[in-house]
Amino acid sequence: MAMAVASGLLLLLLGLPILSLLLRVPSGSLLGRLDDPDIQEALRLSLFTSLIATAIIVVLGMPVAYLLATRSFRGKTVVETLVDLPIVMPPTVAGLALLLAFGRAGLAGRALSAFGISLPFTTAAVIVAQVFMSLPFFLSSARSGFAGVNRNLLDAAATLRATEGYTFFRVVLPLSMPSLFVGATMACARALGEFGATITFAGNLPGVTQTMPLAVYVAFQTDLEAAIALSVILMLLSFLLLLGLRATPAGMAGRRPTAPRFVPTASR
Repeated sequence: MAMAVASGLLLLLLGLPILSLLLRVPSGSLLGRLDDPDIQEALRLSLFTSLIATAIIVVLGMPVAYLLATRSFRGKTVVETLVDLPIVMPPTVAGLALLLAFGRAGLAGRALSAFGISLPFTTAAVIVAQVFMSLPFFLSSARSGFAGVNRNLLDAAATLRATEGYTFFRVVLPLSMPSLFVGATMACARALGEFGATITFAGNLPGVTQTMPLAVYVAFQTDLEAAIALSVILMLLSFLLLLGLRATPAGMAGRRPTAPRFVPTASR
């Protein structure tokens, strides 16, 4: 009985705000908002920066996740804490930290200025903020995937004289792919909804740094109906992204993984 009550209260807490948001927007109004050039630009910018940020996260995060999952070294706990810190760091604090690091007078900003590069208040700054805030979501899932690979398979590959690189691409990577996919999807969803670090580090410039969350913030101050419509659009995007996550990896996880075929030779 207690579990049923707790579950009902939790579903009410989660579902009531979403239902209230959906009931306030007529479908015609929602579709009409999609014809607004400003909304289209904010949506395009959000999708573009989120996808670029996710690609950067996967490329840079995969080696780090593999290192943390398979190696023990001095200071590892500190490194793990550091990469997880953005999860609990207030987004505005993260944005300020990025500004102090990459601004014109920042630690790295001076070096970038020498090459004529200025990050703050640019589209690149949006991507940097999204990478900073979303990276832990990928790293956490990727580390779990790499750590969960059957050690016997790695020992078998080593016995057959396979190099570490060959073993990674033929054994570790295929078996970890579901976790990598989950991590990348969660990172993309987090990047899509990023607000605090973006507005602090990149500003709110229409067509340059104004993503969908920032467009909602601006509309909320002048037009509540527009803010609601934008919120629903952004919520639907996030829902579809998470729905795809639940569908694809669930099917992959439901199948028993089999050891990948590899034929290492001494030359490798």
